[in-house]
Amino acid sequence: MASGRTSTPLLSLLLCLVLLCEVGMLMAQLSAAQAPGPQVPDACPNKCAKRCSLSWKPKMCNKTCIACCHRCPDHCVPDGPRASRDSCHCYSQIKTHNKFKCP
Repeated sequence: MASGRTSTPLLSLLLCLVLLCEVGMLMAQLSAAQAPGPQVPDACPNKCAKRCSLSWKPKMCNKTCIACCHRCPDHCVPDGPRASRDSCHCYSQIKTHNKFKCP
C-alpha cells in the first residue's frame, strides 16, 4: 500500500505537466494564427503630407487626414492640397458634429 500513496502524487504531477504542455501548444497556435501576413507599407502619411502641405495648421491637418485615410477601406486621400474632397467618396462623407471632418 505504500506504493499506492507515492504513485498518486506522481500521477498528479504527470497530469499537470501534460496540461501545461497542452496549454503551451494551444497558446502557440493562437499566436501564430493572429500573426499578420506580410507588412504592407502605410501610404496614408505620405498622401496626407501632400494633402496638408499648404495648411495653416499642418500638424492638425495631418493627424485628421491620417485618421480619415485609415478609416476608409480604400485608403483614398484627394491628390494634392487643392484637389476636391469629392474625388474620394469615403473620405468626403466622414463628418463630426455635422461638419466635414477630413481636410
